[in-house]
Amino acid sequence: MEEVTAAHGRVVDAGKICDHTSGMSLTARPIDPAPLAHDRVYRHLRSRIMHGDIPPGQALTLRGLGKEYEVSMTPARESVRRLVAEGALSMSNSGRISTPLLSNERIEELAALRALIEVELASRALPRAHLALIERLQNINVKVAEAVAQRDAVSYIRTNLEFHRTLYLRAQAPAMLAMAETVWLQMGPTMRALYGRLRRTEPPQFHRLIIAALRAGDEPGLRLAVRSDVTQGLRMLAS
Repeated sequence: MEEVTAAHGRVVDAGKICDHTSGMSLTARPIDPAPLAHDRVYRHLRSRIMHGDIPPGQALTLRGLGKEYEVSMTPARESVRRLVAEGALSMSNSGRISTPLLSNERIEELAALRALIEVELASRALPRAHLALIERLQNINVKVAEAVAQRDAVSYIRTNLEFHRTLYLRAQAPAMLAMAETVWLQMGPTMRALYGRLRRTEPPQFHRLIIAALRAGDEPGLRLAVRSDVTQGLRMLAS
């Protein structure tokens, strides 16, 4: 037990010290585990949705989430509330929770957003695209190819987004990157559906063009390659 010598020479227990002006005890309170549980559920569920681990239109329940993550209803409810606000989950008037089923118009809108935001991020990253970054992107693209060969949709989406995020971090534009990630989050389940429809057997050709443009310092070529990469597949899904 920690002890403190008072001004009058008496030794007192520090845990019992009070602020006499307010009457409030200064004894440390235990940390409430609920916020920690909520954050853990939110982050893990957000990652699963973004990477297409949950298909579009999949129903979720607070009871099911609580059981899966071994938490009470409160952190499960708070996690769902945040994800609904980000557009990652939908909630009906009756309270039914599910991953969104996007209309063709919504897919077109999100594709246009990706073209605007990600092209600008890539352009801003170009002056800081050193050789180590290019090598890192090449290594990630190898993992993308491996996921394609194994027909692993979730690994493909995860490594594909890792490729883009690694490049965009060099833009040093955190607000813009956060906007891009919100679009990825809303698109995650739909991207999984797209992967199954395309029957992809080769990694995205535009990744190689992005790397080549970075190596050459070719900004127009980079902008074109990124725009093509982020919109082509989505518009095929909407067609």
